[in-house]
Amino acid sequence: MKIIIQRVLQASVTVNSKVVSNINKGYLLLVSFTYSDNNLIIDKMIDKLLKLRLFEDNQGKINLSINEINGEILSVPQFSLYASTKKGNRPSFENVLPSIESEKLFEYYKKRLTSITKTSNYGIFKADMKVSLINDGPLTIILDSDELYGK
Repeated sequence: MKIIIQRVLQASVTVNSKVVSNINKGYLLLVSFTYSDNNLIIDKMIDKLLKLRLFEDNQGKINLSINEINGEILSVPQFSLYASTKKGNRPSFENVLPSIESEKLFEYYKKRLTSITKTSNYGIFKADMKVSLINDGPLTIILDSDELYGK
């Protein structure tokens, strides 16, 4: 599982010219799955995500978590995070979990994250989404379950 975390002042997802999700200060997350992913990995990644200290305290030190600032989260399914560009000029998507399985994991991710956070919003799986954001910092972090927990 990969999650790209972008600290934002605001973010939104538009589908068919209609805003379907939007947030203010918090995280815009791009979320992707591969073959080794499962519910346990998702639980670990959400735990890590919520404990990361990526917001400034009163002294200007990056020392606060998303929950400590009452931040909002917007998660967008992004299958292309597992694209490989090792060969040629056209990305290979052989490491991307097939759509049906990936959608099941994204639904579990949504259910789990929604149950433990105050404000969680989501993009629409398989939709042609237009994502807008005001990146804060900019501060962007990559969480990769293979790096954190091995295969």
